[in-house]
Amino acid sequence: MPYPVVQWAEIAQKYQRGTILLGNGASIAVSRSFGYGSLLDHAQHKGLLEGDVGRLFEFFETTDFELILRLVWQASNVNKSLAIADERTHQAYVRVRDCLIQAVRNVHPEHHQITEHLPQMYEYLKGFDTVLSLNYDLLVYWTVMYGLGVQDGHLFKDCFINGEFDDDWGRFRKLFREKVNTLVFYPHGSLALCRNNVEQEFKIHSAGGSLLEAILDEWRGERFVPLFVSEGTMKQKIASIQNSYYLSTVYREVLTSTRLTLTLFGWGLGEHDRHLLKRMRGTGIQRVAVSVFRGDQPYCNMAYQVIQDDLGPVEVEFFDSESPGCWIHPAE
Repeated sequence: MPYPVVQWAEIAQKYQRGTILLGNGASIAVSRSFGYGSLLDHAQHKGLLEGDVGRLFEFFETTDFELILRLVWQASNVNKSLAIADERTHQAYVRVRDCLIQAVRNVHPEHHQITEHLPQMYEYLKGFDTVLSLNYDLLVYWTVMYGLGVQDGHLFKDCFINGEFDDDWGRFRKLFREKVNTLVFYPHGSLALCRNNVEQEFKIHSAGGSLLEAILDEWRGERFVPLFVSEGTMKQKIASIQNSYYLSTVYREVLTSTRLTLTLFGWGLGEHDRHLLKRMRGTGIQRVAVSVFRGDQPYCNMAYQVIQDDLGPVEVEFFDSESPGCWIHPAE
């Protein structure tokens, strides 16, 4: 018996002020450039990985650009601090960094290319009290920035103050000048997040100009490396999460906080990401809404079983990812 796939408007009220988790399908809906298999696949397809760079990915048995970049950056800094002559390590770092920069520039749209979608993305996301974005891209960040110019009493908060994460994140739930707010978290990091050589973590700002270029310039300056988990198995991703104060705080505290409803949009529920769903078991979830692209019944079957396995016996509803009022689609 096929699962019914309803319009978002039919169930939206039941999920208001709940948690939404955004997967790569949300980014692809905004720009087809995000439809690549992985940043590493894209780099390989474009012939960006050669010599030492390719060997590093093979040796560490990973597809995570951020991990390789951080490892080589740390090795280069250790050699530099001990006055060890080792130009090859630094050159390997430069090549990995430049490969990542080129891959990101090739696939990530500029702000002006997605501006038309920001008002609807803002309207959709502000209906939730918590946004969890699994995507490393800047779409949610740009949506938050767009919201600063909308005078409607709503405020998005990412719990960063002057570029640094405040781990007392629960206090941001309290209303200040706003009438209602939404907390935003990046369980797998973001292009806008970085760390320095003593593992301090920051959010990158841009005082005018292109935020994307400002981020890439910071990487080129060799003062920071990016903080996002781009690829890898579930075990590798958890290890990367535990290596970051911000990511581990989100994993330990935010994901395990109390919630009654959960909306999943554009998420494939792949095995490598199910650790996130399992962290939310026992948090009080009673009902889950799952977006479906064009009535994909095999996906419905898989998603229903995964949710029951990982969250326990909860109600599951499916809605059309392209329905009015949903994500980038204007309400009727």
